[in-house]
Amino acid sequence: MNSRVHPTFKTHYRVTNWPEYERGLVQRGDVTVWLSSEAIDAWRAQPTSKRGAQPKFSDLAIETALTLRLVFHLPLRQTEGFVRSVFGLMDIALEAPDHTTLSRRAKQLRVDLRRVRRAEPTHLVIDSSGLSIVGEGEWSAAKHGGSSRRGWKKLHLGVDATGAILAQILTDSVGDDASNGLDLIDRVDGDVGSITADAAYDTVAMYEAGGRRGARVVSHLRGRQPSRGAGLGRVLEIARSDA
Repeated sequence: MNSRVHPTFKTHYRVTNWPEYERGLVQRGDVTVWLSSEAIDAWRAQPTSKRGAQPKFSDLAIETALTLRLVFHLPLRQTEGFVRSVFGLMDIALEAPDHTTLSRRAKQLRVDLRRVRRAEPTHLVIDSSGLSIVGEGEWSAAKHGGSSRRGWKKLHLGVDATGAILAQILTDSVGDDASNGLDLIDRVDGDVGSITADAAYDTVAMYEAGGRRGARVVSHLRGRQPSRGAGLGRVLEIARSDA
């Protein structure tokens, strides 16, 4: 029986920029690890006034080790060994958190994601996508047959030309694209050079919001309107070619 929760089809993409794509694959093997003097000084945790055992490693140390683990797809024990080898190559007298410490501290670690500021104005791309909420009823219907009521949410995203998410809004399934697009523009910091979106955002309020930010608004994508349901990836592809 075909599952409605996990469809068998897979989206296929055609690579049209083979030289850039090949260089990107090669650069994935370029490993450069550098620790600033501030990071070295902040590697060990500062003592607190609380009673009990004091933490040996700071949150910065745990976050750094877990980031390396995520980038290189390493288990916890291999992450411990990898950090030790990096310190040995750099000739730095620092200890690496052991795998049990990484596992325990990761549960309470609070990560502050920082976006790198760009000198040039942002090329903002706006679109939305539907999210299907699959619960016990949906899973049971897919496995044993029958019907169930599927829930939906709508995710509104504002990304830059590189695909980095700058603003996001999660609404119910009937959330209006144009209204939420205005909120996305307001949530983007810094200068905005242009705003690209599909015809759902072709409203007077959208052009006025872009004008207040000094941005050029492109809502019809120069006659190359993507098909309904094409998604943010297609809009971003056209936006990059127009940039």
